[in-house]
Amino acid sequence: MVLLIVRIIIKYILFLLRCLVIPFCKLQSLKKKQQCPPIEDQILLLSATEISQKIRKREISSEEVISAYVKRCKEVNPSINAIVEDRFDLAIQEARKVDIFLQSTTLDEEKIANEKPLLGLPVTIKESIAVQEMSYCVGVKDAPSRAIKDSEVVAKIREAGGIPLLVSNTPELCLWWHTFNKVTGITRNPYDTRKTSGGSSGGEAALLGSGASILGLVSDIAGSARLPAMFCGVFGHKPTPTWVSIEGHKPGSNDKDWPLFFAIGPMVRYATDLPLILTVIAQSNEARITFNKKVCLKDIKFIYMDDYGPMPGSMTADVKCAIYKLMRHLEETRDVKVQKTSLEDMKRSFELGIITLLGIKDIHSMFNRLDDSKKSKSVIMEALKYILFMSSHTFPAVCYGILKSLGERLLVSKYNEMREIRIRLRKQFEELLCDNGVLICPSFTSSAFYPQECLHNICNFISYMTIFNVLGFPVTQCPLGFDKNQMPIGVQIIANPGCDHLTIAVAQEIEKTFGGWKEPHNREIFNMA
Repeated sequence: MVLLIVRIIIKYILFLLRCLVIPFCKLQSLKKKQQCPPIEDQILLLSATEISQKIRKREISSEEVISAYVKRCKEVNPSINAIVEDRFDLAIQEARKVDIFLQSTTLDEEKIANEKPLLGLPVTIKESIAVQEMSYCVGVKDAPSRAIKDSEVVAKIREAGGIPLLVSNTPELCLWWHTFNKVTGITRNPYDTRKTSGGSSGGEAALLGSGASILGLVSDIAGSARLPAMFCGVFGHKPTPTWVSIEGHKPGSNDKDWPLFFAIGPMVRYATDLPLILTVIAQSNEARITFNKKVCLKDIKFIYMDDYGPMPGSMTADVKCAIYKLMRHLEETRDVKVQKTSLEDMKRSFELGIITLLGIKDIHSMFNRLDDSKKSKSVIMEALKYILFMSSHTFPAVCYGILKSLGERLLVSKYNEMREIRIRLRKQFEELLCDNGVLICPSFTSSAFYPQECLHNICNFISYMTIFNVLGFPVTQCPLGFDKNQMPIGVQIIANPGCDHLTIAVAQEIEKTFGGWKEPHNREIFNMA
């Protein structure tokens, strides 16, 4: 009975919020739509796989590639505001060293490809993933810091010959689905700078979507690698838990279950590049082999699930139409049957997602400083300071502290129930998908919206994104064309743990058929509706 009352209250609060923000959105819509400038350098339109081959063949120099991306970053950042700190000069110096090495080495191309698969390629990195001597404050205004060493994934990128270009913007401590903080400010969507780029990997998504990056490192605890990727028209992959090291990420947690829910993964413009970067950052041979497994689409069992969120009818017609077109393509040209399924427990995806997240213990925040407990702040005091316009923190970060504090006191009885539902739902999916099945479902209910609309969409964020963190499945977000507003829309491909190769194979098929990423200024952008 109490739970039913809470649900009703939440529903009406969200309705009220929607009514309140509509006037602000109307005002925003009156502003002229702006996009990033068109791409002129053809290097920027090549996949990382193609560029790496050309570098090894000495058909193009690493310095040319890095310089082209540095120029593009400088060109688009005034529009999207995605860069926290760059290392452009150092990157160009490192690129010159790569070119000198290639001029003098006796190693053949195959040997170089095996030992240094990312040789000479630029990589951009979410600020929450440590890059030695680079900004590592993750949007916290009163706690400036620099990374004293590379995270494990960045170390692997460097070892493979990749060249870090910059660290990109996130919401404060990655605590929101819109990228804004009081240090760097708002990151904007490259397809329409009035709209959000998503979060918490919004900086990476905006850079990739605008053609200012080719390979990005991101993280995902509640859809952070997938929602921004969808909003900005690129691919984002959340790998099987523990297959990629999460050491060196801020925030972190001492909870033993943290690695089961949280992941570091790649964001790319081209699906063909997913195995390239995943192979480099993988922790085990099993993962490396799986990321590169070849798949015949006829051998995959396709299952579809659509409007299972807590707000029935919130999905736009454009999103539904795009997914139906994908299903028709698979059935008509690949001779496979797409089966629709419905699992009763998925109707509780919002409840399951939020209670599980709030139940993770000992997560780093300004209220729980894992690096220095004496500097931890009081939730009540910070909330009061925020109300009095005296807080240095953002609303989502303060709100998280309040919810976490309340959750620990009021939701204890619900944790065990949610754990049982999670175990039951995971088992149902495992039996449904086996080792050859994928689940097709919407990445989100609509394309990117105005920043003010984030709050009343929280139920959809958690229901469509966070649920797969809670269940621990690998997921690939794939761009699937554009809606009537010429904004990217997408689809998620989910598989059982250890079956990342299936989601990657489907992503590559989607790219081949529906075009994948298209630059914001491209006049050939098409409507999937």
